[in-house]
Amino acid sequence: MALDYSILSSICVGIVCVQIIHIVLPWLYANIIGPTFFGPKINLCQMGAWAVVTGATDGIGKAYAKALAKKGINVILISRSLSKLEAVAKELTDAYKVQIKIIDIDFKDGPQIYQKIEKNITGLDIGILVNNVGICYLCPEFFIEYITCYPQFLRDIISVNIHSVTHMCALVLPNMIAKKKGVIINVSSISAVTPSPLVSVYAATKAFVDKFSDELQTEYQSQGIIVQTLRPYLVVTNMMHKFKPNLFAPSAEVYVDSALKTVGITSQTNGYFLHTLPQFINHLLNLIVGRHITKILRFKLLKIVRKRALSNLDKNK
Repeated sequence: MALDYSILSSICVGIVCVQIIHIVLPWLYANIIGPTFFGPKINLCQMGAWAVVTGATDGIGKAYAKALAKKGINVILISRSLSKLEAVAKELTDAYKVQIKIIDIDFKDGPQIYQKIEKNITGLDIGILVNNVGICYLCPEFFIEYITCYPQFLRDIISVNIHSVTHMCALVLPNMIAKKKGVIINVSSISAVTPSPLVSVYAATKAFVDKFSDELQTEYQSQGIIVQTLRPYLVVTNMMHKFKPNLFAPSAEVYVDSALKTVGITSQTNGYFLHTLPQFINHLLNLIVGRHITKILRFKLLKIVRKRALSNLDKNK
């Protein structure tokens, strides 16, 4: 009987080790081995003369616009604030001497906005699309409580987080297919693949982005199109002025510099090596205590975050 237990425990340990290796090896390749030793498999400058970046006036979107302009790629900036667009356009043209076009639209508006975008990009050799625009909760909250306070939220978040991605891909893909090359980078979130109660609608929209991108890559990779999903964790932007960048929460510029090195290496990435840690912990907890317990633990953590966020909102009133 003791021998039977010994064999059984060895088998269990072996299964856990295999599962951990299954997680660790792809992480090593996507974040260290691939970018360091193999380098980027593509030259972004050869994809086309122009790149399109949505949500381009702040954070990750602006960092992508700067990084691409620095490479000598002309950039079409799309966002809702004309004054911010003009400021970023001037910053990029002064620094990198590239052509910049701006399109001021609000992705919360109806389908007519895509007619305006199409009119402004027709005839341009677009080789890169970064679908970055997105909206989230003001703070973690239960579903009914949140939509009761913000009844327009459901329509807005689906318009911005889902419709923008599908419509923008539909606009640029035909030209990419015709020339058999192009890169589409869709910004999802780590919440798409980890338990995210209290931001349920946001997480679900980002899970859509994740799934849509994965299937799009399968459909068009044989035609020279690269579709990559980003799953960022914490990135310090202007909206997080109380926080300073650190090893776990990099600045948008550091994050994008890291993420760009993975284009052509992996189709799904956290973009930054330490942003894989929460996802790895989630997988590990699923193995050790089960998915149900993992979700409960995550729920308790987010309830603490919710309590603190609500307290901060009350102080700022």
